[in-house]
Amino acid sequence: MRAPDARDLENTTLKASPLEDVMRVAVIAVGRLKQGPERELADRYFERFDDAGRKLGFRELSIHEIPESRARDTATRMAEEAAAISAHIPEKSILVALDERGQNLESTVFARHLSRWRDEGAGHTIFMIGGADGLSPELRRKAKLAIAFGSATWPHQMVRVMLLEQLYRAATILAGHPYHRA
Repeated sequence: MRAPDARDLENTTLKASPLEDVMRVAVIAVGRLKQGPERELADRYFERFDDAGRKLGFRELSIHEIPESRARDTATRMAEEAAAISAHIPEKSILVALDERGQNLESTVFARHLSRWRDEGAGHTIFMIGGADGLSPELRRKAKLAIAFGSATWPHQMVRVMLLEQLYRAATILAGHPYHRA
């Protein structure tokens, strides 16, 4: 069995999405992204996805920064951060965990997931980025998909930049734009 690739996008319909096919996308991340090169890259990809995604039925890309817990023990930190993340998740959302144990997805497969969820009428897709201790087991269990950017452990600032770039890349794949040259 071959891995899904760009040929599999042929079944993904590009349409001037009617209102019922609008999906809001949010990133909920523990920790702040301070001024500097990471913030500049994140802002660039945020704006690019917002522009490209609007034409494809992706609306209101938002980023919610959750303060890191100051609790002394890991379990308490993770529980506090999970509660803060959960407070920003609308009912019936598609949850995606960014986790080092997640799947390594090709960009075209990632794009297909977004397109399918939008076409199935998912109102919200929420990407969750944990703090230094990661996401709580409860949030990981609730996630429809867990993805990783390789087997390495990345700082949450870099994960946010890479996620925003992949969101933009997914929009360009779905639009047939030449940004993605695989």
